[in-house]
Amino acid sequence: MKLCFYGASQTVTGSCYLLESADTRILIDCGMFQGSKIMKELNYGAFPFDPNLLDAVILTHAHIDHSGLIPKLIKKGFSGPIYATAETIELCSVMLPDSGHIQEMEVTRKNRKHSRMDVPSIEPIYTIEDAVNAQKHFVEAAYNQKTAISQSLSFQFVDAGHILGSAHVIVSVKENNTTKTIAFSGDIGTSGQPYVEDPEGIKEACLKDPDGIRDACMIVMETTYGNRIHPDKTNRMENLARVINNAHQKGGNIIIPAFAINRTQDLLYYLRKLQDDKKIPVMPIYIDSPLAVAATRIFGRNTRNFDQETKQLLEAGQSPFAMPNLYLSETAEDSIRLNAIQGGAIIISASGMADAGRIKHHLKHNLWRYDATVIFVGYQAQGTLGRFLTDGAKEVTIHGEKVAVNAEIVAFQGFSAHADQNELLAWLKAAGGNADHLILVHGEDDAIQAFSSLVQQKFGIAPIIPELGECLEIADGEIKRLKPSKPWLKEIEDRMGYPAPQEWQSHPSKSVKQRSSEEGSGGRIFKRRRKVLLSEANRAYTKLRKDLKLFIDRNNERKDYENLIDTFESISDLLKTRMKR
Repeated sequence: MKLCFYGASQTVTGSCYLLESADTRILIDCGMFQGSKIMKELNYGAFPFDPNLLDAVILTHAHIDHSGLIPKLIKKGFSGPIYATAETIELCSVMLPDSGHIQEMEVTRKNRKHSRMDVPSIEPIYTIEDAVNAQKHFVEAAYNQKTAISQSLSFQFVDAGHILGSAHVIVSVKENNTTKTIAFSGDIGTSGQPYVEDPEGIKEACLKDPDGIRDACMIVMETTYGNRIHPDKTNRMENLARVINNAHQKGGNIIIPAFAINRTQDLLYYLRKLQDDKKIPVMPIYIDSPLAVAATRIFGRNTRNFDQETKQLLEAGQSPFAMPNLYLSETAEDSIRLNAIQGGAIIISASGMADAGRIKHHLKHNLWRYDATVIFVGYQAQGTLGRFLTDGAKEVTIHGEKVAVNAEIVAFQGFSAHADQNELLAWLKAAGGNADHLILVHGEDDAIQAFSSLVQQKFGIAPIIPELGECLEIADGEIKRLKPSKPWLKEIEDRMGYPAPQEWQSHPSKSVKQRSSEEGSGGRIFKRRRKVLLSEANRAYTKLRKDLKLFIDRNNERKDYENLIDTFESISDLLKTRMKR
């Protein structure tokens, strides 16, 4: 048996694991890489396996870093079934086309930039049509029910308590009259979340068969928060109520950037509870995100696996999705109308880090207001607009315009859907008592190393931490590690010459104009320049400032903010390149 780690290894995105037995090849997840430019580059290359030779895909849940490359997989030749829970299938039916739309828009923007720089155009990873076509490959599999993929390989889902439809995967492989068990944690949920049950754990995964035969049991476990403890969650609703009441007294709008899947629905749950308990006033609540609206309707249709507390609310007629004061904004016109609201409304919009989507328009129209409040309920990555705001920025740029930050900015912790370090340890204690091997994945280096050290102290187990592209050969209870000849990310760095853009690599010290005139004969020409005076540099700087101001004013008049962003990015790339000299 062979297990290869083609994603979410020493990083948290791109979840993808290839499992090969004597006669079966399956993929656990097929996620998209997110983060830096180098990390995202992994989405564009060829798969490190032949999609045509796969027998099946098993999907732990719908988040894009676990499901996002499924349309590409099918586009490249995969034609088998994709097993998932009913809720995951429905969520993917809206998330994957939305991802395809993002790919198309991103490539359109990049190709405009490339055409101005005389660089070849690129194609999207996949299109909306590719994503829609992928849906016919999905096959529903219920929780706690064995599903056979071949005569030698079967699996079952166990509720992971992460998001609606999320699952641990327990795979059983029969080889040479023995049974090997591999348990994939997927993303492990935290306790006390709305809608979903607390994680069941996989305590039965490593028990011996009734006849006592089991060759090996292995656990592949996520470590996203392996080095962190979530803040106390018991008072999060009281804190949310306090901020909303203060904001309501000021009279302005409450703007909440939130991820479309799960986080938006969680907020509706909390707001409904606070309203019904008369802890906050009844205010108009707007969900302004087509994806969030679609996901909210999916939640409303898929209640069979809700936790008992949520089911009781529904039976009492207190559905978070049917509040009389809840309004769903789907069209661009609906969204634009919200900009006219001066105060007294709660507007929830994507994206959660305020880095794209309709939320940027609402921030642009409210950040400058002293009576407005912006509430962040999730982690804000470095470089995002959300991070700038939570770090205390007094002015930000949105769609090419400077916006003063006069609104109150509030950042809440404790709303994560991931298990923290203590919960991961408790999960492992229940799941891994009889495991022969523990493999740690889905964590940044500091988180995964901290958790590995803790596991060794508490359990006496030395976990395996695979790198991207590494494979494990499992035979006779022994594991042989097969690492790639060169680290994947290092290979991309060398190929791209990052951080310098690829198109500048041959002559990073020359402008495009210089290169075209000096390389006409095909050879490199190096010219000695005369000494330049500081006064000349100052005059050139003054001219550049005037030209740049004129360029900005003209594009503002045309409302061509995308051209502004593309140009600023090109200038930024050039400056980074020159600073390397």
